[in-house]
Amino acid sequence: MLLAIDIGNTNVVFGLFESQTLKGHWRLTTDAFKTADEYGVLFQSLLRAAGIGSDQVTALILSSVVPSLTPTFEHMAETYFHHRMLVVSPSLDTGLRLCYTNPQELGSDRLVNAAAAYARYKTALIIVDLGTATTFSAVSQSGEYLGGAIAPGLGIAADALFSRTAQLPRVDLIPPKTVIGRDTISSIQAGLIIGHTGLVDEIVGRMQAELGQTATVIATGGLASLIAPQSRTIQEVRPFLTLEGLELLYRRTRGDD
Repeated sequence: MLLAIDIGNTNVVFGLFESQTLKGHWRLTTDAFKTADEYGVLFQSLLRAAGIGSDQVTALILSSVVPSLTPTFEHMAETYFHHRMLVVSPSLDTGLRLCYTNPQELGSDRLVNAAAAYARYKTALIIVDLGTATTFSAVSQSGEYLGGAIAPGLGIAADALFSRTAQLPRVDLIPPKTVIGRDTISSIQAGLIIGHTGLVDEIVGRMQAELGQTATVIATGGLASLIAPQSRTIQEVRPFLTLEGLELLYRRTRGDD
């Protein structure tokens, strides 16, 4: 089975694939101070609780936007799973032509998401990843990764608001019933959630205009299920797009696709 690992700024998400089927998925807090041994024990414990032994893992692939953790996970793979890990980079066969000025600057999560989405839809795309940052990736009809946009994520915006104001309370990120808030809590929720939705819709709309055609808009990331129902532009949510992309890239690297 293939163990696909996505290291984000907030969470480490990993999934286990048998052939192309996601058999299970788990989420940990990203901690740059954890050692390979600590992550190894965590991974093995979670897999064991699902009835899966580490010897059933026959391959591993990693996407990481936290460079300091990449060698930690490579060491974990060799020590606890006895396999060398494939690490995503722009040099892999993604099925896309990269038009980014410097592909080495492109976040591996954005690359993996774009590869997965284009392999599935084979059309012009805008992929919105709603995580720690909110990122946008544009892919042309012919499979060119054109670039995109990066904005502060909803969680970052909320943290900044609460930490920099004396009287505003921390609130749950729940969609308000109305945009016109009748109290402080609903007013904050309206500003954060409807405001972030507006950011998404505006950037998507401008990207559509620059592309000169209607692109399919796909959302992923931990906050996609919160923002997508409020959005006028998001057409589909794929919560495991990054894991699906990692499985795809592993197959492409092996020549199976």
